[in-house]
Amino acid sequence: MRSHAGAPPSRRRFLALSAGGAVAGAAALNGCALQVSTGVSGSGETVTVMAKADDISPELIKQAQKDIGVKINTVLYSPSKLIAMMTNGNPPDLVRGVGAVDAPYFAARGVMENLDPYFAKSGVLKLDDLDPVNDLWRYDGHTQGKGPRYGMAKDFSQDSMFWYNTALFDDAGVDYPPELEPVTYDEWLDKAKRLTRRKNGQTTVFGGSYNGVLTPNLLASLAVAAGGSIFSDDFSRVDFTTPEARRALGWYIDYCRTKVGPSIIQPDPNVWDGPTFQANRLAMSNSGYWLGGLINADEKLAPLSRLAPAPVFEGGPRISPCQAGTGFWIPRKSHNKDAAWRVFEWFFGEAPAKARAAGGWGIPTLKSLRSLMPAQEDYQKRVLKVQEAELKHYSVIAFTPYATADSLYALFNQIAPAAMNGDISVDTLARRLNSAMNEQLKRGKEQVG
Repeated sequence: MRSHAGAPPSRRRFLALSAGGAVAGAAALNGCALQVSTGVSGSGETVTVMAKADDISPELIKQAQKDIGVKINTVLYSPSKLIAMMTNGNPPDLVRGVGAVDAPYFAARGVMENLDPYFAKSGVLKLDDLDPVNDLWRYDGHTQGKGPRYGMAKDFSQDSMFWYNTALFDDAGVDYPPELEPVTYDEWLDKAKRLTRRKNGQTTVFGGSYNGVLTPNLLASLAVAAGGSIFSDDFSRVDFTTPEARRALGWYIDYCRTKVGPSIIQPDPNVWDGPTFQANRLAMSNSGYWLGGLINADEKLAPLSRLAPAPVFEGGPRISPCQAGTGFWIPRKSHNKDAAWRVFEWFFGEAPAKARAAGGWGIPTLKSLRSLMPAQEDYQKRVLKVQEAELKHYSVIAFTPYATADSLYALFNQIAPAAMNGDISVDTLARRLNSAMNEQLKRGKEQVG
């Protein structure tokens, strides 16, 4: 153990995170993991949960008190607030995170509790019941998807899949995608062009939306679908000039240039796909299974809506990743880990997990809960058939531990509009992205050490 491991890291060492970079001074955060006891039920304890408002409702907080006897205090999720609480040596007991991008970032900095000892003793969350999507929350010090578990996803979607509105396809005379076979990305874009409707210079129907969860996650997934990666083998650099990454970037810029769907140069006034799809103004939505939670609640829309497999690049592998995997993790310096774990078990494996599964807002992350997914109506059975067939194409797309997805997203949004508007070439964009993002990654790697 390093001699300074017990001291809380200085605020200055954390500032890189709030700037969208890396948590600095990993050495100050590493050290011997605290021994877990897993012997405390948690009943009568108070657990501080840092979450967004829709992660854990007031009703759920009351239910936790009733079901497991634990009082939950919530703190609104904020990276800067998290830094402050961790710096002051008083972190939350549970923190929300996006497994696809947050797990390697925080695990590499030694601030997350290794949950393997807890999983080993749990009667609720059994390892052989965990869906492979939970491997997003694993990190072995080099690569995401292997090694200790640092968190778990509450539910998930394969975020490269897309929904489509059959009525809008019929109106435009466009053939539906095959039910279980993927279209190519070029075919998807061609359909989107034919489905787009404009009137007096205004887009009245978007042909398709394809932005993923966040552009860096999307581009990472597209590059793997093209047979490569945007990252170097050690994740310390990006390279958008390789043939595969260039193909991924070029396709996405084509999507933005054609203005068949929302992008940063043509924002959706509704901000996200849900309301636009519901208003019959979006023919295809690159939202995975979870959008079914909204669709199922609309009696007119649900029978018209179908889910399709993730597209492929011609000649590329068939992959269908999860770009989010939102869930919770326990800070290594939490003062109340056993009670936090009891809330963790309850949230991911008991009443809240069962309710989420039945609502269609995502695929359950425990295989034993899949039978609760909505399958009463014929259209729900069709969606489930497509989704179940797609599960075998899931794989972890490893993300860099050296920068936050948000920081790379901010850089992309500064640099890419010129290419989307046709002012610079995709090759020029690739070089500019390499330059800006690699500077960010270099700083992050220095901070992790």
